[in-house]
Amino acid sequence: MTSNINTSCTHRILKEYDQEDLTIATVCSHTSLQIFHGAKKEGLKTLGICIGKPPRFYDAFPLAKPDCFMSVNSYKEILERTDELAKKNVIIIPHGSFVEYLGASKFANIRLPTFGNRKVLEWESDRRMERKWLEEAGVPMPRKIQRPEDIKGPVMVKYHGAKGGKGFFVAKNISDFNARIDSKEIYDLQEFVLGTRYYLHYFYSPLSTDGYRLSQGKLELTGMDRRVESNADEIFRLGSPTELEKAGIQPTFVVTGNVPLVLRESLLPKVFEMGEKVVEKSIELFGGLIGSFCLETVLTDELEFRVFEISARIVAGTNPYINGSPYSELIQPELSTGRRIAIEIKKARDMGCLEKVLT
Repeated sequence: MTSNINTSCTHRILKEYDQEDLTIATVCSHTSLQIFHGAKKEGLKTLGICIGKPPRFYDAFPLAKPDCFMSVNSYKEILERTDELAKKNVIIIPHGSFVEYLGASKFANIRLPTFGNRKVLEWESDRRMERKWLEEAGVPMPRKIQRPEDIKGPVMVKYHGAKGGKGFFVAKNISDFNARIDSKEIYDLQEFVLGTRYYLHYFYSPLSTDGYRLSQGKLELTGMDRRVESNADEIFRLGSPTELEKAGIQPTFVVTGNVPLVLRESLLPKVFEMGEKVVEKSIELFGGLIGSFCLETVLTDELEFRVFEISARIVAGTNPYINGSPYSELIQPELSTGRRIAIEIKKARDMGCLEKVLT
């Protein structure tokens, strides 16, 4: 996936904006409640993009209901209505559903100012490029299995793109793999690491010079979670792995929710070290990862992390923390990731450098 969008194009659009009247916009899914809630807390206007009629559930959450909606017949229609959105001084906030529904390539070419560095989409959506980034950053990862024929023990089979775990499966041998693989999908094979899953939420600001400083800007830890997956989290109530296998029942890993977590404090230096390495390498590779991102890890019984994926945007695991996590509360009271995004946009506006955080 290669983006044809020219950042100078979106920056020209940005110069025509009334920057005192900005509107935060995203698709009505994933983390939209906290994105809208956070923007409203910071005094910014909000716009929800939806398929068909505006979802009624927003009526139940008035503090997170967008000020207005734009209804479309398909996500592709968003690309055709950018002039309409530009008149509202819209800044697009990417999240996993937005990028997946529209498609990473199309999202990369939206002709509207977008929070973050869109160049990261190419590195995030292609698992081979993602691995190159993380390996060169020097963070510990599960061993990559080059070919299905090399499977000698449990491996995780993952398809490319943000799919919320849909279709992912564990294969113990080549027969398992051949029985379940979707030959139409591009996949990646990783060693299956035993341990506890920790999804670590970070925020990188290129604008700030205080706090946990990097070569440029600062790094924040805003929270962490574990995903609730169906049916993997409940399947063993039905029997042992051997019994389930004989019955032809396989675990699946579709994400249905998120559970908040707090880590042993002695491990926090490792958490910051991993985040720092990933950001510094991103600056070298594609000009820098901006804003929120998540390192998806397994923590072994030897207290060693293995990073199996990166999500280079706001993740749904931040939803348990709309009123702040045990970590973000130590940065600023009631600080959600959605609000942190709004704060960064306002800071850049007030500094006269919105182009540093928007592409």
